[in-house]
Amino acid sequence: MARKGGKDDKRDEPAMEEEATRMPRKIYEKELFRLQAELVKLQEWVRTEGARLVVIFEGRDAAGKGGTIKRVTQFLNPRIAKITALPAPTEREQTQWYFQRYVDHLPAAGEIVLFDRSWYNRAGVEHVMGFCTKEEYSRFLHQCPIFERLLVEDGILLRKYWFSVSDVEQEHRFHSRLDDPMRRWKLSPMDLESITRWEDYSRAKDMMFVHTDIPEAPWYVVDSADKRSARINMIAHLLSTLTYHDVQPRPLKLPHRPASQGYVRAPRESQTFVPDHAAELQAG
Repeated sequence: MARKGGKDDKRDEPAMEEEATRMPRKIYEKELFRLQAELVKLQEWVRTEGARLVVIFEGRDAAGKGGTIKRVTQFLNPRIAKITALPAPTEREQTQWYFQRYVDHLPAAGEIVLFDRSWYNRAGVEHVMGFCTKEEYSRFLHQCPIFERLLVEDGILLRKYWFSVSDVEQEHRFHSRLDDPMRRWKLSPMDLESITRWEDYSRAKDMMFVHTDIPEAPWYVVDSADKRSARINMIAHLLSTLTYHDVQPRPLKLPHRPASQGYVRAPRESQTFVPDHAAELQAG
């Protein structure tokens, strides 16, 4: 439940009086599949044209970033479309220029990189939780627009998405994870701490937008009250911002299998097969 007298983020996270109506599954699945087919076309365009695409996913904990990334990459080639979710920096990395370890993960020609959280950790969790100094935070807000302008100037296609969710809906999703043993691992101490620091994160997000919502690399806000709609809206928008075209694949033809040269397959009993668990289920 929301805190009494709690102040919501006025810019993009309005409180939810009632649970949002979910997009009907049939419509969602049909449109998602169509958009995923377009993502495959986009991937082939990136590969053949040697483009470099970076997509940043940021937002509140439990806002639906991970689920959206999963749908984006579902039918893509992992050698071309790579997900980057960096752990906490090592002692050595803490002594480097802040953006340095992220530079190592930027795409080469023909690659797509999806950042599941990114260098904006410094503007959010590091700042709110006191993991960086005030000087480091101020330096980030100054350098980040410069860094991103350099990326865009060099030809990288940079897209930044902020997934917005209300405090009520976030807490509801946290509770659902607590009760689900298959998803409980998604809850970290940092996630739980975010409940008590809602307003701090709201202020940090607003300040981040003030400094980094630049014409060369604007922020796009995704309303994720309904996860299905959020996924559809984000993917459709990403595709609309890129002037890709359908690349005709090279025609492929399966070769004829040559005649046997006398090979004899090894006896089945000479190898260790996994137990036939599927057959047991069907027999039962």
